[in-house]
Amino acid sequence: MNGNDTRTEERIIDIRNLCKQYQTKRGDPVLAVDDVTLPIAENSFTCIVGPSGCGKSTILRVAAGLEPATAGTIHYRAEAVTRPCGKIGLVFQEYSLFPWLTVLQNVAAGPAFAGTPKAKREQHAETYLRMVDMLDFAHAYPHELSGGMRQRVAIARALCNDPDVLLMDEPFGALDAHTRILLQRELLKVWELTRKTIVLVTHSVDEAVYLADRIVIMTSRPGRIRSVLDVDMERPRSRALPEFGRLTDHILKELEGA
Repeated sequence: MNGNDTRTEERIIDIRNLCKQYQTKRGDPVLAVDDVTLPIAENSFTCIVGPSGCGKSTILRVAAGLEPATAGTIHYRAEAVTRPCGKIGLVFQEYSLFPWLTVLQNVAAGPAFAGTPKAKREQHAETYLRMVDMLDFAHAYPHELSGGMRQRVAIARALCNDPDVLLMDEPFGALDAHTRILLQRELLKVWELTRKTIVLVTHSVDEAVYLADRIVIMTSRPGRIRSVLDVDMERPRSRALPEFGRLTDHILKELEGA
């Protein structure tokens, strides 16, 4: 499948000919991302995989409006993304919770900044904490939680802002293997309940095959799209299935040539 195949009427994010160049401290130019075109369908689950340093996270940061594109465009519902937008949420690998706030207050922070009345924002926060199985810890502080629990809170906080699109940058990368698998299942449950559009960057091919409707494979820097694959497997997916192993092996071989 080609990255341009998603029909225009389905697109919620439309990345066209994106290039991003940085300068080193010495002033030397570094091209991180080159000519990336990627339409993202509404309600879809997309994973981006590729070698370290290929610009995967850069694409998310530009799509979130945190950094400007050097060339090309990113549109959300046909509007150019030039600054952070409330309808595009971002979850980092680092938990980035406010240590002085409780779990409930952290999740409700976005609506609080927007002026939502306390009762209403706390009700919404409780809804998403229940969704990620963290309601029992609503009055705990971040330092009292494990890494996996803090990441659940970070996901609930992003959802409480009611984004249409959730961009996730290696959200489970710092977790142990068992916790990572548990949170992959929780994330799928949340996606099936909310049908938010999710774009997740990961180094784990296994994770991409387990989660995604569509997998974008990047080349080495400067990052370009090598291929885009549809994942035609019913959920929940078993890693023991032959087709799971075949797709994982196919992507790993593509990455070897990236």
